[in-house]
Amino acid sequence: MIDCMIIGDSIAVGVSQIRTECVVHAKSGWNSERWNKDYLAAASAHPAQTVIISLGANDYKGIDTEQHLRKMRAAIRGKRVFWIGIGPDRKPAVQAAIEKVAGEYGDTLLNRPDRSLMSADGVHPTRTGYKKLAEQTK
Repeated sequence: MIDCMIIGDSIAVGVSQIRTECVVHAKSGWNSERWNKDYLAAASAHPAQTVIISLGANDYKGIDTEQHLRKMRAAIRGKRVFWIGIGPDRKPAVQAAIEKVAGEYGDTLLNRPDRSLMSADGVHPTRTGYKKLAEQTK
């Protein structure tokens, strides 16, 4: 069993720069459908003590986010699983899917940092914001 695994999109990549000890299955811009196609088999092969997930923010109309998150979560084995939400103000349906799947598994949902710890794009945390997210997963 590995200690820590981070999966997902650019937010996951950012957290991995703080949690450098973690195995990373993440790429900037990846949506949940693409992640499942490219990473699901590798990520599901090894259980982890801690799993950190950031997926859904890059999903667009036509992607069944809930279905893809369910498929991913059913395959991932972790003792403690953390989801990083995207915030209800950005994509409410995606945030609802994240909350639903995380809740069904008893996982912990982390909110994005407050605005003072977000970069100018309003999507990605600052380095301090990433540190705050990473600290919550230890």
